[in-house]
Amino acid sequence: MSKQNSTATAGLKLNYKQIFLIGFGFLASSLAWSIYNSQVPLILEQRFQLSGVLIGTIMTIDNFFGVIFQPLVGAASDKTRTRVGRRLPWIIFGIPICALFFSLAPLQQSLRAFMGAIIVFNLVMSLWRSPVISLMPDVTARPLRSKANGVINMMGGIGSILAFFVGGILSDIRDDKFFAFFFASVLMMVALFILLQFVREPDSLAYREEHNIPIRNTLANRWAYQARAALADDPHAKDEEESVSTDGKKHSFAAFLNLPRAEKRSLLFLLLAVFSWFMGFNAIEAFFTIFATNTYGISGGSATMMLAGFSLTFLAFAIPAGILGQKIGRRRTILLGLLGICLLFLPILARPQQWLVQVLLMSGGICWAFVNINSLPMVLEFSSNRTVGTFTGYYYFFSFTSAIVSPILYGFLQDILKSHAYLFAFSIICFAFAFVFMLLVKHGDNLELAQKRIKETEA
Repeated sequence: MSKQNSTATAGLKLNYKQIFLIGFGFLASSLAWSIYNSQVPLILEQRFQLSGVLIGTIMTIDNFFGVIFQPLVGAASDKTRTRVGRRLPWIIFGIPICALFFSLAPLQQSLRAFMGAIIVFNLVMSLWRSPVISLMPDVTARPLRSKANGVINMMGGIGSILAFFVGGILSDIRDDKFFAFFFASVLMMVALFILLQFVREPDSLAYREEHNIPIRNTLANRWAYQARAALADDPHAKDEEESVSTDGKKHSFAAFLNLPRAEKRSLLFLLLAVFSWFMGFNAIEAFFTIFATNTYGISGGSATMMLAGFSLTFLAFAIPAGILGQKIGRRRTILLGLLGICLLFLPILARPQQWLVQVLLMSGGICWAFVNINSLPMVLEFSSNRTVGTFTGYYYFFSFTSAIVSPILYGFLQDILKSHAYLFAFSIICFAFAFVFMLLVKHGDNLELAQKRIKETEA
């Protein structure tokens, strides 16, 4: 099967340099969120003496904005047409505003001003996250998107590591933690410069050609021509004339409704799987330090370092997970990852020694890479090249909704059961539900499309 897949994708080659540079957008976003999540709660508690409930409520603002705006912006960016493309206008608008208000936030001495700054930051971040993620599939042929998504997530992981280490050092220079926030703002502007200098969407070429705007012989434009040719020759791409309805509904937020019934059913189960596995992941991310400190009597810092092992192995296996998804199929790779996570987390229910939990978590990071790296590219298999932003929005709607529901639901269960011991039981149940949902997904795998193309060629 992998041989057939490689035959069907012959001639397609990932532009690693371009994907690496696009990844700076995700690096800047991940770095900013990591600093936000680590430093804003401290400011709210130490400077403004807010209660834990209020701090927790404030920290969900980004998820609410993500649920509301990212699907809408994804669909809107699909319909945006300018000389610089569909996604870059949103990014050009969003990054400078985010950089400004992120730097201003720690300087505010009143709660009202501080909240105003972080609300603007959260709102505008939700306006350019989907477009910056959509840049990758806009320039990458379908069979290569898992591999490319591995590069993008690796860059995001680097951003988070920079936030924890460099941002952590910078936050101690001043009491108001200004330099950590300013560091993120500078990185956001550097990312914007890199995107403007080296990334051009294929759609920008079509716009310039239609309006007789000169196209300079730059590296960005040459890469855009190469990407357009690769997308045009992509044997897995859907026929644009068939996938875009005559009334234009395929361009709207209702693109899901225009899918064939069988594909619609598969996509729904896939998105439910996305929701379920992020439920399991977000519970661990939010409550592991509490679980570890109460179960093993270690410090919060030691518990954080245990969880960092999970993130480091995810980062190390991000690109290999994409390569595996290309070789054996994304659905099979995701199922393998979900099964692995469930089996690895089961021994933790018996409260083994701390070193064994660390080993199991690090191994779980590998399986999480198998799942996470291949999920967005699989969702995008249901889209046409004109609706990438819309389907990216669908993906983030379900993942951000789980980020809201999971901590609240598990926190409620923890209060009822009056124990911290059920964290991994809750997580395993969520991952098991995701596994069942993935078994019901019958369309959208890259191998399915490769086999279809081979049959058409042989006929």
